[in-house]
Amino acid sequence: MIQGLTQRLDSLLADLPRAYPGPGGAIAILREGEVLACHAWGYANAEQRIPFTPRTLFRMCSITKQFTCGVVLEAFGEPEALDAAVRARLPLLGDAAPPARLLCHNQSGLRDYWAVAMLHGSPVEAPFGDHESARVIAGTHTLHFAPGTRASYVNQNFRLLSDAAEEVSGRSFAELLRTLIFDRVGMDTAFLAADTRAMPDGTEGYEGTVASGFRAAENRIVWTGDAGIGASLDDMIAWEKHIDATRDDAASLHARLAAPVTFACGTPARYGFGLARRNELGHAVIGHGGALRGWRSHRFYAPTERISVVAMLNHLSDATAAATDAFAAVLGIAKPKPDTTLAPPPWLGTYVEPETGLSARIDAPWPGQLRLRYGQAAERLDLAADGSAAGGGTRLRPGNGTLLMERAADNQVTHLARCIGEATPDIAGRYRCAELAAELMIADAGGALYGAFQGFLGAGRMELLEPIGPDLWTLPCPRALDHTPPGDWTLAIQREGGRITGITVGCWLARGLPYARIG
Repeated sequence: MIQGLTQRLDSLLADLPRAYPGPGGAIAILREGEVLACHAWGYANAEQRIPFTPRTLFRMCSITKQFTCGVVLEAFGEPEALDAAVRARLPLLGDAAPPARLLCHNQSGLRDYWAVAMLHGSPVEAPFGDHESARVIAGTHTLHFAPGTRASYVNQNFRLLSDAAEEVSGRSFAELLRTLIFDRVGMDTAFLAADTRAMPDGTEGYEGTVASGFRAAENRIVWTGDAGIGASLDDMIAWEKHIDATRDDAASLHARLAAPVTFACGTPARYGFGLARRNELGHAVIGHGGALRGWRSHRFYAPTERISVVAMLNHLSDATAAATDAFAAVLGIAKPKPDTTLAPPPWLGTYVEPETGLSARIDAPWPGQLRLRYGQAAERLDLAADGSAAGGGTRLRPGNGTLLMERAADNQVTHLARCIGEATPDIAGRYRCAELAAELMIADAGGALYGAFQGFLGAGRMELLEPIGPDLWTLPCPRALDHTPPGDWTLAIQREGGRITGITVGCWLARGLPYARIG
């Protein structure tokens, strides 16, 4: 390695534990299939003083999705072999069930089952296993967009794929992963860690911060093709080496996973076969992140530069940012910073997106940046001199008296409708969603409105509602079963002659669900 690169990597590795503080972590950086850096720090289990090493078993979470699609391609050749098995698991959709290929691309139109579980009243620490999963999925009556027209991140797409693969092949998903991918690639200790309660080597994931202290995260869900893989940093290095070694073979597994994907209209898609295609520091990369309460990971490969990065943190710091820091160090460039001299634009405020019915709240809590609360998580958008703001594939641009929002990853271009006025606090009552056979309770508690969902999974915690516009409220979901919340729920009040008749409830992962007033 040239001296400049050595110094940059040494500085990176020295800075990571304090830049992303927590119990422990690990990172690997490869170029042209050769390891430039492999480093672990801190503790895999702070209570038992088990050090974090490159051999520590880690919950890779949603990085699993690419391996699930790899199993589908290796075992069956094409996803269409699973169409009938997927359809059978969605009995109320029947022939309207999306094909397996669109599940691979997150274009199914299905609502995410972790979000829907919250509508069924699941407490965040509740057990959620095979029975609960199958019941939520089988209860699907409708889709929230036409398959192939949009993209929305949906974990159950990949749960359905792994369940269908087991049925059609007659083999367990764990066996399929081992024989079709792990053994062939050299991922010697990787395995299906479906039960999230414990890892066999004692590794823990932690919640909290340096200021508040860290505590072991409590997870009690079972997942498979959506996020179930356990692997070490050494295992992931083997995967990255395999990717680079087979990069010129069009028939290789990763080449098939990384093949171009489009929407039904022909527009290129940024997600396909469990991999996200995006731009990082001006370079095309393909990869995925992973998250569970207490666990964060990210990996990507830059094919032109032949650089791979894998970052693992057993706490809630930003593994994606850590991976980007490493990429910048190898490239010898600085991460871009927002222009803090730019003033906030005059179009801050609350809007509604007409197609989804979801609220879009835009404010400026940071110099040179805006915060957009619309999708699953709040987005940071950098202000530009032309009056627009962009970041992470989202762009806001004013013009002709409207605000245009472009979200390339979702195949969505829309004009946001501004909300002006105050919400009327007369919405306390009971509301029922016939499709879910679940309820929403809104209560006036001493002049403040609180709301919660309840259904076959329990009764959720009452949360303080926020009025954001005329007959428009949000109900926060600060935590969820899998990791981060599905986003605030938009509650759009319906009236007839001034009388409340119902509420349309939705978030990005589960949109357009009608609730009728029953009390």
